[in-house]
Amino acid sequence: MPIATPIRTVRTARSSIAGWLTRRYLSRLRRKGTTLDLNALSKLPEPALLPLRRNGLDPVPEIGALRDREPVSRLPVPAVPVWLVTGYDEAKEVLGDARAFSNDFAHLVGTNGVAEHHEPGGLGFADPPDHTRLRRLLTPEFTMRRLNRLTPLIHSIIEERLDALEAAADADGRVDLVEHFALPVPALVICELLGVPYEERDAFQQFSVARFDVLGGLGASFGAISQSREYLRGVIAQQRREPGDGLLGMIIREHGDAVTDEELTGLADGVLTGGLETTASMLALGTLVMLQDRTHFTAIREAEDPGAVATPFVDELLRHLTVVQTAFPRFARENTVVGGQAISAGDIVIVSLSAADRDKRLGPEMDAFDPSRPPASSHLAFGYGIHRCVGAELGRMELRAAFPLLVERFPALRLAVEPQELEFRKLSIVYGVDSLPVRLK
Repeated sequence: MPIATPIRTVRTARSSIAGWLTRRYLSRLRRKGTTLDLNALSKLPEPALLPLRRNGLDPVPEIGALRDREPVSRLPVPAVPVWLVTGYDEAKEVLGDARAFSNDFAHLVGTNGVAEHHEPGGLGFADPPDHTRLRRLLTPEFTMRRLNRLTPLIHSIIEERLDALEAAADADGRVDLVEHFALPVPALVICELLGVPYEERDAFQQFSVARFDVLGGLGASFGAISQSREYLRGVIAQQRREPGDGLLGMIIREHGDAVTDEELTGLADGVLTGGLETTASMLALGTLVMLQDRTHFTAIREAEDPGAVATPFVDELLRHLTVVQTAFPRFARENTVVGGQAISAGDIVIVSLSAADRDKRLGPEMDAFDPSRPPASSHLAFGYGIHRCVGAELGRMELRAAFPLLVERFPALRLAVEPQELEFRKLSIVYGVDSLPVRLK
């Protein structure tokens, strides 16, 4: 994908934008009681919250015990039949069967304050044939051939943020890795991918983070998404008039009136949602894994080919952390049986990706982090089936580039607080930390 503006001429603009973005984002998260709880989950009975509970980096032992005992079980949600899938094989069965299980947003309308006008669009809440048609619009831009064009730009953004990380450190070398590195890197990559003009990026990133400040139930959550989409409609209108070099401009030039503005808005919103918070969480938690066991840090830093070492490290990290804890809800289209449980048409099915990726049927000691284990390419961190994350390879590219450059630049990198002092998100669909204090020297 061509880059219209030379990288050096926008270095200052990027740093300014990233700083503004992260300050606004973190200030929202740090308000009392604010989490990434999309569904006001704290109002549910305690047993129903099990899929979102963790001890540090690990799912709570109770969900592992449930998976081993009953890989498909009924969640105690009042008035609504909800099934929790924790087993790996059973998860793949549900995620891979778009005939028996629907993602259609219409199933949510009329529940928990969700109205038809909250429709988020995009791929996550769409079924074939609409899903098939829309995904085909995105797929060409996410092939490895297209993504390889972004490699120099990704490295430039990472190097720029490493400079910013060092500049932000105090006299003792203390700095917040999330604020100055983990969050700005994917934010800036997504801006480039979508082709958001530099002069509009302040506004774009304002709405890209506002969606996560969504207390008050599903209605409030989709209300925040609606605000984001309203801004994106303006971006789409501008791209219609003057298609740029990014993803949006490419789709408009190649497909024109075959794709509506609302469909484009939903696709842009989905790319933003899927690529910002997840990669930011992986960068922060992946760094934490390295700092808690420096053998991984040292292995990457001292390797003759750091990229070759980073590849299995990242893939195992994706499986081990599985930061997107649950998949989009599925709705049974018909009576069916999964894992020995009879599921009725209309029932809701929640797949715990984090539990499934620790299933002992995948191999020995799956609760341990072990980059030397056979490649975990079959993990569910990006989902599975027709709804598998279309940007999975872009996320991998960012992680594989970021970790080697980080450890090379700061060989003395270490935590600035005791691990038990870190505040992990509670009841969050996307798991992570909102701050990771480190020392660079």
